[in-house]
Amino acid sequence: MPYYTFDLVVGDEFRNQGTIILEDISLASDRADQLACELSQVKPELKARGCAVRVTDIDRRELYRTPLDPVPRWRRIG
Repeated sequence: MPYYTFDLVVGDEFRNQGTIILEDISLASDRADQLACELSQVKPELKARGCAVRVTDIDRRELYRTPLDPVPRWRRIG
């Protein structure tokens, strides 16, 4: 199973939030979405700064990124 690293993206800075072993990128992206939601609740000031959570593989290639302040689902439709 692959290792995935999670970073808080603040501008051009990447703050490591930890590394875990998961089955695939689908689970890693779900975990990133959950982390982004938790961070936006604990540190709401990060949402206004355009921060995000990114997922990278063992070679530090970015595989997924989700904003802390995502566009609501109702605004994406239509």
